Parts: sequence; C-alpha cells; structure tokens
Amino acid sequence: MSFGFFRVISFFIISFFSQYNFAQTYPPPAGQIGSNAIHKDSSVFLNWASTCFVNRGLQDLSNSILGYASSGDSLMALGKAQVNGAVSLGDGGYAICTFPFLIADGPGFDFAVFENSFDDSFLELAFVEVSSDGINFYRFSSHSKTDTINQTSTFGLTDATKLNNLAGKYRSGFGTPFDLNELSNKPGLNIQAITHIKIKDVVGSLQKPYATFDSYNNKINDPWPTPFPSSGFDLDAIGVIHESKTMVLNNQVLTQQINVFPNPVKKGEFLKVNYEDGGLMHLFDLYGKELLKNSNNLINTSNLEQGMYLLKIETSTGIKSVKVSVY
Repeated sequence: MSFGFFRVISFFIISFFSQYNFAQTYPPPAGQIGSNAIHKDSSVFLNWASTCFVNRGLQDLSNSILGYASSGDSLMALGKAQVNGAVSLGDGGYAICTFPFLIADGPGFDFAVFENSFDDSFLELAFVEVSSDGINFYRFSSHSKTDTINQTSTFGLTDATKLNNLAGKYRSGFGTPFDLNELSNKPGLNIQAITHIKIKDVVGSLQKPYATFDSYNNKINDPWPTPFPSSGFDLDAIGVIHESKTMVLNNQVLTQQINVFPNPVKKGEFLKVNYEDGGLMHLFDLYGKELLKNSNNLINTSNLEQGMYLLKIETSTGIKSVKVSVY
C-alpha cells in the first residue's frame, strides 16, 4: 500500500475522533434522562458537613475596590442542603469542610456538592479537592467545553452537558456527585480516609489575568463578573454517601470501639453505653455542639431531638467514639 493511502486513513481516523470529542457531552440537568444529579432528600446520604472554614474572594477580581464577597457565613455550609442557606465564596475564594466520620471510597459516587442556583442554566462553578491529612489536597480532574471566546455575562447561561467534575453543575436541591476512585492513583492520598473537602470558586473570566483552567487547559467560562456580596460559588452543603466507622473530632481520628444499645434508640428511652469505668462521656450534635458530659453509662434521650449524634468516650486506653441515632 502506498504512503498516500496511509495518509488518507490517518486523516479519517483523526477526523473521526476529533468530531467525537467535539460532539461528546456530559450528563444533562437534574430531572433529565441520563443526569447524575442527586436530590438532597435521597436516602443515599448518610451525613453532611459538620465544620467549615471559608476564605472569601473578591466580589470582582478585576475591581478590588468593591471588596470581598460577604453573603452568608460558614455555618450555612453545614448540615443538609436547603436548610441553612448558602455561603458565597467570591472570585477564587474557597471553603474547607470536615465531617463527623471519615469519607470512604465505595461503589459509585461517594459524596455530592450542592450550590444554590435558581435554575438549570445559571451555573456558578467550583473545583473540588479532597485530603486525607488536612494539608495536602488533590483535585478532581475537570473538563469544561464552554465557549472560550464569548464571555458568559453576569446573568448568562451555561449548558450543563458541557461540564464534568465541576461543582455547581446542577440547580439548588440537587448535588453534583464525585467518585473518590478517580483519585485512587494519587500518592499520599488515602481514598478510604478522607478528612477534608475543599470547594474552590472558578473565576469564570476569559480575560488572561483572571481566567482559570480545567484539567485540559481550557478556560472555564461561567457568569462573570458577579460584583455583588453574593459573588462566586455559593456553597449550600456537602452530602456524604460512603463513610467509614471512624469519627473525626477536633482533628483527632477516633475509632469506633464502644458498645451502645439500643442503637438506634427511641426518643424517651435510655441509651446504655458500655465502656471502661472512670471514662468521661461527651455527646455532640452533628454541628459539634456538646450536649452532655458525664461519667454515667446511661443517656436519657427525652431531651434529644430525633436525628444523629456523636458520642465520644475518654478512657484510660484512649479516645473512642460511636454514632448514635434517635428516632
């Protein structure tokens, strides 16, 4: 066969894959066939963020005189989506959240990030990173096929099928899910023991001094500028789908080695806790608020609301913990 024949074949192969890549789309908006959006009330969620640190970005990176984003506060990122409001990160701002228990890699998606978009097309985006030590963070590979020539305006629209692994892809009440298995080859990251999740706002500008890029070095285009106190990504919540039986409290990793029964316990009944004599018992809600501290091995649940609690025991052999459910 001639060299010219191979050139023709090569041309068609390259053209085919180029057209495939151009035509490739990602899951559509919530409610549509093929969408991987997860509703906040889904039974897959086992837990929600319990602490959050926020580092705000400017309202408009190109106009610092406007100051920093200020809408909401870090407490609004805690608990279930659409309950506490949302905290605005501003241009390039970020939030780092922790959880009652370590997040672990399981079948399919492992957690989901919620934004407060009012519809399927006004999408403010963010990168997602995870850590198993609170120091070293690893970012999910992201892909944006948005227009890199014409800037999406302040209230402009974005096609969700052109976005992958970017938080904010779905409207309020629907989480964008992430699979830790995608980061399984990262040295220094234990995907079975995730302690922190970082959400970092995407500056959607196409201008060179301000642009941010996906994992393929494409500029990411989303509504910009948003020169308001509610600028940038608005973090509503992070829902956990897979977790280990290990609790994180005040940066301590606590192993579940306490016997409690009945668990779950009916409101009004006594919860019996078996642990070493002399141990000090602490009961926390999912926001980290201490509700009880004593050395008694019985807990009266009459004054507790229905829901999930964290029980920590300080004993002579160390700190132990367990998750308790009141129904």
